[in-house]
Amino acid sequence: MLSDATRAKLSTISTATLCTILFKRGLRNQFIQDVRPIKFKGKVMVGEAFTLRYIPAREDLNPVSVFLDHAHPQRKAVEECPPGSVLVIDSRKDPRAASAGSILVTRLQVRGVAGVVTDGGFRDSPEIADLDIPAYHNRPSAPTNLTHHQALDINVPIGCGDVPVWPGDVVVGDGEGVVIIPAALADAVADEAVEMTAYEDFVTEKVLGGHTILGLYPATEERHKAEFATWRAAKGR
Repeated sequence: MLSDATRAKLSTISTATLCTILFKRGLRNQFIQDVRPIKFKGKVMVGEAFTLRYIPAREDLNPVSVFLDHAHPQRKAVEECPPGSVLVIDSRKDPRAASAGSILVTRLQVRGVAGVVTDGGFRDSPEIADLDIPAYHNRPSAPTNLTHHQALDINVPIGCGDVPVWPGDVVVGDGEGVVIIPAALADAVADEAVEMTAYEDFVTEKVLGGHTILGLYPATEERHKAEFATWRAAKGR
């Protein structure tokens, strides 16, 4: 389970830093491809994954009347995704129809969900952009999901933008996109990310002051490590 401490740490970390740390652990495919924020407002999204899976729609089984069923998987996902979690939708990288629209995303926001991610598209994207909940998709898509997507399962392992996502994995989104951290690694990744971010902030200051990156980034000279320790103590980092 994602702890408050780890959530707080990850809320200060970029997806770029997390991708590097995951790569060092042998995980090369954790950044969801072709998924971007509808409108990034400067707050990093962090939460455990709650999933929804679509398959290609079959017309005789996917009329508009399916929404009369309170147990419809899309509706259940919106009503059951836990507060603080992120709803991650497998739309098979198909943005020809919407994965959801502004009313469903508004419901997620009101319920305290931390964000919503799809490798398809959202309809009503201008309205979603005005909400406080972070939302990530491939591109705007006006047609109802029923035209191409049939909701089948909730909270099962899925693929989103070619990334495997298990329920409970940790989802982090920033202005560049979304990365998935395996649940068992979240605490260790967050701790290392805090260390790496502090050093990169130190490096940025040095580079802005005209310093070469050689020997500094990565830190291959002991004098830079000593300077970093001094900088960190002065900054309270």
